[in-house]
Amino acid sequence: MRWNHLTEDTGTEDRPGTGPAALFGADSVVTRTFDTPEFRGITFHEVRARSIVNRVPGASRMPFEWTVNPYRGCSHACVYCFARKTHGYLDLDTGIGFDSQIVVKTNAPELLRRELGSRRWTGAHIAMGTNVDCYQRAEGRYRLMPGIIEALGEHANPFSVLTKGTLILRDLPLLRAAAEVTEVGISVSVGFTDTALWRTVEPGTPSPAARLNVVRTLADAGIECGVLMAPVIPFLGDSPEQLRDTVRAVAEAGATSVTPLVLHLRPGAREWFTAWLGTHHPRLVPRYERLYAGGSYAPTWYQRRITRHVHELAAEYGIGPSRRGGSRRIPTPERPAEPAHAGPTQLTLL
Repeated sequence: MRWNHLTEDTGTEDRPGTGPAALFGADSVVTRTFDTPEFRGITFHEVRARSIVNRVPGASRMPFEWTVNPYRGCSHACVYCFARKTHGYLDLDTGIGFDSQIVVKTNAPELLRRELGSRRWTGAHIAMGTNVDCYQRAEGRYRLMPGIIEALGEHANPFSVLTKGTLILRDLPLLRAAAEVTEVGISVSVGFTDTALWRTVEPGTPSPAARLNVVRTLADAGIECGVLMAPVIPFLGDSPEQLRDTVRAVAEAGATSVTPLVLHLRPGAREWFTAWLGTHHPRLVPRYERLYAGGSYAPTWYQRRITRHVHELAAEYGIGPSRRGGSRRIPTPERPAEPAHAGPTQLTLL
C-alpha cells in the first residue's frame, strides 16, 4: 500500500477534497487544511482505516504486543522522532512532511469497538502513543481519543498512554472511569527541562513545565503517572546538572517513576537529526559520528552511565526507577490468540 495510489485533491475546511482510497479501503479520503493559527501549514488526510489494532513485531523489546494509533505523522515536530521513517512507507516526506502531513483515522473509535468485540480478541494490553502522539494538536479538533478510551473501558481492556501532550487532561474523567474497571497506565515523556533545548528539538510540543503539570494533575486526581525521561540527548542534555534538574522536577511533580532512554537514531530520523545538528551545533557532528558509529544506538557504556546516574538521582529524590513497563502497569505479556485480523506491523519504540 503506497500513498501515491491516492489522487491528491487538497481542499479547505469548507470544501474538502476527495480521492480514491486505495490505501485505506473503499471509502473516500478527504484532505483538509484549516486556516487557524494552531493548524496553519498543516494538511490533514482523513481516512477510513481498515484496521486499528496493530501487532508489534515479535522481536520487539516492548512489554506489550498490540497498539492503537489514530494518527500517522505528528505536529510535535521532534527532530529526533524515530517514527519519521513510517511516513516514507506512504511516499510522504519524512522531514517537514512528517511534521505537516497528518493522516487521521477518523473511524478509529468505531473500528476499535468492533475489533474489541470480536470473539477472537482475548483482551490483551493495548499501548497508545508509542509511535506518534495520540494527543498531538490534531486531537483537539478530531477528538478521537474519548471514543477510544470509552471503547476500551466498555470492554474492560487494559491500556496505557504515552504522551507529550497536555490535552490528555481533557479526558481525565474518562481515564478515571476506565481505571475503575481495568488497568490504566499513563506515562508522560520529559527528557529534559532545558527550555532553550526544548524550543529547538521539540518545537511543536507543550513545554517541559506544562508536561510536568500534567503529571502533577494526574497524581492529584489519583492516577499514577510515570515519566519516560526521553530522550537524553548526548552533549546537549546529558550534563550532571541537567540530569539533576530534570529528575528533581520529575520528583516534585509527583511521578511514580522515572525511566531514562538515551537518544537513538534510526534511519529516517538519523538523517533529519543530523541535518538539524549540522545547522544548530556543527561542532558536535564529529562527536555524534563517533558515538553512533556502531549503528542506531549509543554505546552500551554510555547508556549504562546515564541510566546509573538517573537511578541514583531518583533514589536521592525519593522516586524509584521503573521496572520494565512498570510506569504503565503492564502485566507480563502473553501471546493472545490471533485476533480477527493480523493488522499492520508497527515499528517499535526501542
